[in-house]
Amino acid sequence: MAAADGARLGVGMVGYSFMGAAHSHAWRTAPRFFDLPLRTEMTAVAGRDPEKVAAAADRLGWQSSETDWRRLLERDDIDLIDICTPGNTHAEIAVAALDAGKHVLCEKPLANSVAEAEQMVAAADRAAQRGVHAMVGFTYRRVPAIQLARQLVADGRLGQVRHVRAQYLQDWLSDASTPLNWRLQKDKAGSGALGDIGAHVVDLTQFITGERLTGVAGMLETFVPERPVATEFSGLSGTAGTETGPVTVDDAAVFFGRMSGGAMASYEATRYANGRKNAIRIEINGSAGSLAFDFEDMNVLHFYDATEPPATAGFRRIVVTEAEHPFVAAWWPPGHGLGYEHAFTHQVVDLVGALAAGDEPAPSFAEGLAVQRVLDAVERSASDKHRWIDLS
Repeated sequence: MAAADGARLGVGMVGYSFMGAAHSHAWRTAPRFFDLPLRTEMTAVAGRDPEKVAAAADRLGWQSSETDWRRLLERDDIDLIDICTPGNTHAEIAVAALDAGKHVLCEKPLANSVAEAEQMVAAADRAAQRGVHAMVGFTYRRVPAIQLARQLVADGRLGQVRHVRAQYLQDWLSDASTPLNWRLQKDKAGSGALGDIGAHVVDLTQFITGERLTGVAGMLETFVPERPVATEFSGLSGTAGTETGPVTVDDAAVFFGRMSGGAMASYEATRYANGRKNAIRIEINGSAGSLAFDFEDMNVLHFYDATEPPATAGFRRIVVTEAEHPFVAAWWPPGHGLGYEHAFTHQVVDLVGALAAGDEPAPSFAEGLAVQRVLDAVERSASDKHRWIDLS
């Protein structure tokens, strides 16, 4: 049974590559900087290759390893399953884990299809009745500057939201010789830039504004339809072999929408923006002010107060590193910025706190399903002459 109110929380993780390493860092670090209400233990990591998963366990700090994720569900010393695998495996693992009485943290996007996401939500609803909980890993919510942006909107500092603008720009696929990997295969990834990074900005804009998208229309593009097959791959880089294979997902997505409060919204997600490494750019304009954020300067939020006198009004650069800002007091003195990995640690802090309190952690699987429905609507629009798709 899952330890919802005990002193210990045993964690079993599935997958140990890019996201697995980030999640492992978070599980190692969270209890050393934050006073967690449960004693977390990195009990076991699962992967298919015995030698590689054993090496990963040793390198990343896990007590043991398994070669079948189902074994994690059978172990009494594991209370939570952390899913860091490609999207095509999320539904099977999450549903089985929840039905086995294990809490679940699942990387985004929640699934590869709306149908799979709905199955996962149904399993989460069943589990919640037994005190077992699930969360989807939209990690960027835990960046302190994003938390401050949400608070400013909630406090009415922007007034009525009129424009929502969001981009997620990367360039790691700009070189056509970059080898093929699972993120470029629809049967494993579900979609390309749309689901991999577009999902993040959909979630962030809904999180910051407290509103939801009620309709979208969009277009998708695949710039390089065939790539060399990778002989080995780690993170976002790999070694190209001599064979080639088809790219079956989108390389870029552009779409616009309407928010539930009436604001116009526009989105762009691409892995072909040369010079942009991890640029999550969000700007929100309201009747009383504006805010702007770029993850490549993640410790800063820009805020414009339109109620100030025109002679002195201007965007204010807020360095979000004060102890008053969310999560920051546990880290460094003011001005000593945080990095990419810290949001994963904050995710663990929030998840463990919710489990200890018996609360539903956020974002829930239902919120992950809501994002999945947006992604699905964009794909349907792009395949039907950019037709408007109603989500309300």
